Amino acid sequence: MTTVIDGKQVAASVIDAVKTASQALTEQTGVKTGLAVVIVGNDPASHAYVSSKSKMAKECGFTSVQHTLPEETTQEELAALVQTLNKDDSLHGILVQLPLPKHFNSEAIIQSILPEKDVDGLHVVNAGKLATGDLEGGLVSCTPAGAMVFVKRTHGEDLSGLNAVVIGRSNLFGKPMAQLLLAANATVTIAHSRTKDLAAVCRNADILVAAVGRPEMVKADWVKPGATVIDVGINRIAAPEKGEGKSRLVGDVAFDECAEVAAVITPVPGGVGPMTIAMLMANTVIAAYRKAGKTAPKF
Repeated sequence: MTTVIDGKQVAASVIDAVKTASQALTEQTGVKTGLAVVIVGNDPASHAYVSSKSKMAKECGFTSVQHTLPEETTQEELAALVQTLNKDDSLHGILVQLPLPKHFNSEAIIQSILPEKDVDGLHVVNAGKLATGDLEGGLVSCTPAGAMVFVKRTHGEDLSGLNAVVIGRSNLFGKPMAQLLLAANATVTIAHSRTKDLAAVCRNADILVAAVGRPEMVKADWVKPGATVIDVGINRIAAPEKGEGKSRLVGDVAFDECAEVAAVITPVPGGVGPMTIAMLMANTVIAAYRKAGKTAPKF
């Protein structure tokens, strides 16, 4: 029987652990974990994400600060706000919602966040710590960290002897995911659009992670029987069966056919998605513990 991972359930268990850790920190030190979320412009999807992040922060018992800025905000104004948040000792995490409107240099903004407050794990210092195997000193990008929770709950902490294939080489997901798998002793291949005979590479994977943004690209004959398949893609495709103009969400994996072959698989929606916000909360409480000079909890 194939196990379909319930991302909502796993995320809820992480959130419970975050609440406990946050409360314990306050009881021991009087420090209340603080998260600032900044959003610029009117993108409806971004606003939906931000409100769910702010709501979850409050639910975890954090101080939750939200800055909603108009579309015409300048690079200098946003940079000044980030500097103010950097200096605010009551805030342990700063998140600038991406994508920013077109006129911004997003990279400059992200790199101006203090690495120890960069709960999205996108600062070059955090990426560098992960790349050099320092998992205790930096903050790990939330989506790969969430995907890794699934892998470890399936295979344990040590992945020695297992082959892992990550399809996708983005800085946001593919590269950090590969580094996490490598740190857990897996033998890792990073595949991408230029990989020769991608299906053959994937068939060698005990752990197959798809993050390319191509709907249902991974077919059943790409999957090694008994593999663990983690689907990070979120793609909207036409769903005429639901009525004219209707659409539905699918991953990068053809779920129904791959579920026949895999031992463990994540669905879309309801797989990796819920974990991203949970790991954002985990990163924020880890940052608060480090600032207070305490040993940070593991999630």
